[in-house]
Amino acid sequence: MTTETNEDDGSKNRALQDRYAPTNGCFGCGPANAQGLRIKSFVRGDEVVCEWRAEPHHQAFPGMLSGGICGTLLDCHSNWTAAWHLMQNSGAETPPCTVTAEFTVKLEAPTPMDRPLTIRARVTESTDRRAVIAATLEADGEITCTCRGVFIAVREGHPAFNRW
Repeated sequence: MTTETNEDDGSKNRALQDRYAPTNGCFGCGPANAQGLRIKSFVRGDEVVCEWRAEPHHQAFPGMLSGGICGTLLDCHSNWTAAWHLMQNSGAETPPCTVTAEFTVKLEAPTPMDRPLTIRARVTESTDRRAVIAATLEADGEITCTCRGVFIAVREGHPAFNRW
C-alpha cells in the first residue's frame, strides 16, 4: 500500500497508524483490520501524505474507484492529519483520539484504479481540540477528489475515547 517512510519520527517505514494505533480496527485506517483499506499516513513537512493502491473489489465501474472508497480514504487520512497536528500543538507524546465532526467530498473526476493514488492533507485552522483539514486525492498528479473536514479530539465518556 505504501512505500514511503516517516522521516519525522526517526523510524523507517512507520506510518502514523502503525506507530500510534497498531490494534485499531477502523475500516479505513486500522492496521488490525485485514479487510479494511489500511491506509498509511506519513508526515512530510506541513502536510501528511499517503500512497495507496486500489484492489478490484474497490471498483465502482470498470477501472474506476468507488466514490465511497474515495470518501473513506480522504476521511481517515484527514483524521490522522488532525490527530498528528493536535498532538504536536499540545506537546503530547501520543495523538488524541479524534473523530470526524463533518466532512465534504467533491468528486472532481473519475479516479482510476490501475495506478498508485496519493492522498495529501494539511491543516487550515485549529484550536486546542479541533482541526480543519483540506485534502486531495490524486492520480498521476491530477486531483480527482477534494475534501474539507472538521475533526475533534474526544473527551472521556465518548465511545472513541482511548480507541488507540
